[in-house]
Amino acid sequence: MLRGELTGLRARANGDAAILHAELYEDVEVWLRGSHRPWTPLPGQRSPYALPDDERKADPETGAAEFSIVELITGELAGSCALWGMDTHNRYGHIGIELRPAYRGRGLGLDAVRLVCRYGFSVLGLHRMQLETLADNHAMIAVAEKAGFTREGTLRGESWVNGVFLDTVVFGLLAEEFAG
Repeated sequence: MLRGELTGLRARANGDAAILHAELYEDVEVWLRGSHRPWTPLPGQRSPYALPDDERKADPETGAAEFSIVELITGELAGSCALWGMDTHNRYGHIGIELRPAYRGRGLGLDAVRLVCRYGFSVLGLHRMQLETLADNHAMIAVAEKAGFTREGTLRGESWVNGVFLDTVVFGLLAEEFAG
């Protein structure tokens, strides 16, 4: 497990997928605001959090490393984090993070973003991390800025969310800018 001050990142464990599916996927509004994929009703075994044989390993060859976020003080599952869209030639990846409702607003997101950056830069040797969020997602924007990301631009009307197009903000962080 990768350990930060408040959180740990570990491989998805038995039972994680059912909890994440119930609290993150089945909250349609949250799913629509956090994914570029449309929401459709799915049974738990077809959940985006379900894993073959309920196992997942971080595998940069597949272009993604998916983790469960654990709150260290309680050992409880706090959410999901991914380093996705990795390009091993140009050495960059994208960060995605989702926290269960009871774990939001407690600094866990910032700690998890720092951990996945440490993993990408130190373990995988990436040069650049990128994250995208809706322009009205003030919590994620604050996390990106506190983690040292630079706001690089706005993609106007880029995200189709619940019947309207919303702007997406792009943030980037280079390895030499990462404070660890």
